[in-house]
Amino acid sequence: MAVKIKKDIQDKIIKHAQEEAPIEACGYLASQDGVIVRHYEMKNIDQSLEHFSFDPKDQFFVVRDARAQGLEISAVYHSHPASPARPSAEDIRLAYDPSLSYVIVSLAGGRRDVKSFRIVRSNAAAEEMEIVD
Repeated sequence: MAVKIKKDIQDKIIKHAQEEAPIEACGYLASQDGVIVRHYEMKNIDQSLEHFSFDPKDQFFVVRDARAQGLEISAVYHSHPASPARPSAEDIRLAYDPSLSYVIVSLAGGRRDVKSFRIVRSNAAAEEMEIVD
């Protein structure tokens, strides 16, 4: 099944990744009727070039806000400022929710590559991404 994302949302998560580089940017993506229509930029409290963590208070706020707007949290996104758009061993180890997609924005080599994965029981599988207007 393809992950459907609005073009402007994909552009916004790429911009977030560029603004935070070389720190990993991170956040949630929320969908309505199966299409990602909102992004929630989160602070990477680890301030790391190689991994990220959310502030639990921010997570609680985002989940409440999404529900209040009739949206469903459907993906976690983060950036790889200097590595490809594929899950690292740590990304796979920390992917606790198999119902979510894991979207990775790579800025490696000056590119802007966005890919999505489903991670279930330590197995990462690429998902097709469909950009919609």
